Amino acid sequence: MHKHSETRLFSDEQQNLWTPVEASIWTLENSTAADDPAISVMRTLWDQPRWLEAYHLYDDRGSALFEQICDLPEYYLTRTENHILEEQSESIIAAAPVDCIIELGAGSAKKTTHLLKAQQARRGGGIFAPIDVSLPGLIHSRDFVRANFPGMEFHGLHARYEEGFSNINRQLPILYVFLGSTVGNFHTSSFVRFFGQLSGAMGPDDFLLLGIDRLKDVGVLEAAYADSRHLTAEFILNAFAAINRLTGANFDLRKMAYQSGFNRELGQIEMYAAATQTQEIVFSSFNASFPWREGEKILVEISRKFDAARVQQQLRFFDLEPVGHFTDEQQWFSLLLFKKN
Repeated sequence: MHKHSETRLFSDEQQNLWTPVEASIWTLENSTAADDPAISVMRTLWDQPRWLEAYHLYDDRGSALFEQICDLPEYYLTRTENHILEEQSESIIAAAPVDCIIELGAGSAKKTTHLLKAQQARRGGGIFAPIDVSLPGLIHSRDFVRANFPGMEFHGLHARYEEGFSNINRQLPILYVFLGSTVGNFHTSSFVRFFGQLSGAMGPDDFLLLGIDRLKDVGVLEAAYADSRHLTAEFILNAFAAINRLTGANFDLRKMAYQSGFNRELGQIEMYAAATQTQEIVFSSFNASFPWREGEKILVEISRKFDAARVQQQLRFFDLEPVGHFTDEQQWFSLLLFKKN
């Protein structure tokens, strides 16, 4: 395998920073090491109140549970966004004349299929470059794209979002795609930092397609995160099994319960693990412990809900001009298209 098969995705200078880990899948050489994940757990569990970073949810079992959640009748987000893409991808691609589609956190890239189909039909192909930390996910995406979209050149970037988009050829017209209302999992400071970094990396001919879940009836919102099969509860509590493996801690899943609800003031669903009995949580490798008292909660994940017009206005302050708004009949979910100023 050649170290540097040619691709327009990187400039000549950037090409030298990436090396293939699989055919058509690249990783950043000398990547900045992320924080030690075990230490990051400590930093948030000792905060007031205690909380976790959402990536702890996505070990192999957590990822499989989330795929099942997406198919639940109560969890409207995935099917609603998919329906909008199915109906509107031709209009989206027509409004964004680009040579390359970059998806942030692509996973299996199922929903992106509609955009790739429209891109191939209108422009005969181009580049599809998903950015994801999951190598198996990128391999699956590569094989699917090769089998179904012969006109698309695939380049997977095995990296964190910021590492990926900061190293792209700014002369290549790109549509950045960020689906699933994943942005709703960002705390407010992370939201601001993310869009500052993304906008700074975008070139003059670039676009952004952003999927957001909208404010709506509280009953609909809360039901989506408290499903009748209790899969969401299993998904949230599984994070503590992952943390036990990561840190050697002793969280006892039999002594905790899942709680969720909508915080009206902050406009977000909050998902907690609550202690049903007092536990002494011990991290023996770190000579650290704390009592997790009965009734005390740990915030595991948030899912912010958005006013679409307000997001459009906010992103103007990141030099992103709104140029399109695609939604469903009930206006439950929105895909917002922006052009870099």
